[in-house]
Amino acid sequence: MSLATKSRARRITSVLAAAVAALMLAGCGASNNSATSSTPTTVDGSLNKIVYKGDASKSPAKANQRDDTFVTTIGTPSGVFLPYFQDNGWDGNATQPIFNSLVVVDNSGNVKPDLAEKWDISSDGLTYTYHLRKGLKFSDGSPLTAKDVAFTLTLLNDPAYSGGADFTNIGIKGVDEYKNGNAKSISGIKVVDDQTITIETTKVNPLALQTLGGSVLSKAYYGKDYKKGKLDYLKDLYSKPMGDGPYQLSKYVDGQEIRYKANKYYYGGKPKIENLIFKVTSKDTALANFQNGETDDDSFTPDQDNLDQLKSFGFATIRESTVPDISEIWLNNKNDILKDKKVRQALVYGLDRQQIVDVQLKGFGQVANVYAAPTQWSYTEKGVPTYKYNADKAKKLLDEAGWREGSDGIRVKDGKKLTLRYLTSKSDDPVVPIATENYKAIGVNFQPEVLDGDTIIQRWTQGGDWDMVGGFRTNGLVDPDDAINEFYSTNTSVNLTGYDNAEVTKLAKEGIATQDKDKRKEIYAELYKKLGEDVPTILVSYRQSLSAWNARIKNAEDFSTGSGDSSQALAKLEITK
Repeated sequence: MSLATKSRARRITSVLAAAVAALMLAGCGASNNSATSSTPTTVDGSLNKIVYKGDASKSPAKANQRDDTFVTTIGTPSGVFLPYFQDNGWDGNATQPIFNSLVVVDNSGNVKPDLAEKWDISSDGLTYTYHLRKGLKFSDGSPLTAKDVAFTLTLLNDPAYSGGADFTNIGIKGVDEYKNGNAKSISGIKVVDDQTITIETTKVNPLALQTLGGSVLSKAYYGKDYKKGKLDYLKDLYSKPMGDGPYQLSKYVDGQEIRYKANKYYYGGKPKIENLIFKVTSKDTALANFQNGETDDDSFTPDQDNLDQLKSFGFATIRESTVPDISEIWLNNKNDILKDKKVRQALVYGLDRQQIVDVQLKGFGQVANVYAAPTQWSYTEKGVPTYKYNADKAKKLLDEAGWREGSDGIRVKDGKKLTLRYLTSKSDDPVVPIATENYKAIGVNFQPEVLDGDTIIQRWTQGGDWDMVGGFRTNGLVDPDDAINEFYSTNTSVNLTGYDNAEVTKLAKEGIATQDKDKRKEIYAELYKKLGEDVPTILVSYRQSLSAWNARIKNAEDFSTGSGDSSQALAKLEITK
């Protein structure tokens, strides 16, 4: 799946859907002194580190009965099986087996061929030519051609489209004229022949290749009722996908499972495993389900006990990976209190993030200081403030910001108390007890509110009725822009913090205005320092994941649900019989 099939904005995924569940912090308080209370751990930037190889002969009987079915797991999809029109990250994962892209991006940020076997980029970096594989077909046997690619890009630039695909920083030539009604088609999109399409852009952007090269929708199927400015008809097709991937949807049971059948028209050949099941499970039952053979592949809460148990099964091949995401506490930068940089800096100094990481990730995580994951080529901590827990520094900053301690210990400024509301969807969010005690010690009245995810999203994205939001992680980060693009966006549905800094915007736009990787590294190194000083959000953690699969499944080391090239990896799985 191309990055374009996700939002180009840094979408957020609830910690309920993350691989790591927060653990209850009963009676666990933070120290009030300036010293760091815990020992830091280090997250290795390597991916797919096999720590134990399983023995297929020890596979449980229940799993062995499935000689034509692979069962993996998923969180809570909502049943929208149409790329570009999804708000739930799990829907994106559930759609990956059904739709291929022109190109895909692996977890290291490398672009790989998919439906397009090759591509050309003009010398000025503005025109992209994709050469499709010969004989491509959709799952109904109809041909997939460059006309379908043109239809897809036209649909995504329809004036009525409001989904996650964003071509603003690429600038397809002729889009504005098309949207304004001054042109019947987009002049920058040209079908050369059935296997070739060129797209002319107006802005140099290193992300354009993958952004333009996303999932392809059938014009005959998704476009038969298309009328410019009217896209509601597509809602009837959300549950009836017709794609070109290795599998096609067979059955969706809300809250239980998604079943797929192998697609005989898949360009790579029909997958050797006939049936695929995404089973909706919880972390509470993950180990038991895997041990008794209910599932073939899953992720587990990373801790030493789970690692030891998985090894004891004998049949599990176990992988530890660095997850390319970041846990953050979002701050409302338009808030009268939080718009002051010194207050934001004080909140980072005054929070024992290491203790949060220790309790939540139990040795499988690290305090985050950079707006990049350790897996990313741009990652560097050089010159970036680390904000090691220091209550004294936090107090000094609040003093400088004009917040004075009141008679009850809570700071006051202009007759207003320093009260901050923290929204979370987890009743056992480890931030709550630690921040409550830490912030009380520096004179902040920290008020947690535990709400359902939908309510949080509504308050977060509408009207600004929030101060701090926690319990969320970024989606998977590949390109450096993924983690920071919200901070220079003028779209309020993207820039949820309301952060605005001209210097950051300038650097961020420079970062996507060149194809030179070394130059981009220099730009992002400066950008990380500036964002570190400004603190638009509170960075909390990087994490390791712990996953395992039944050793009877061959080639599973390349598969990871949600990775950019997961559909290609799925197609290569085999069952040892």
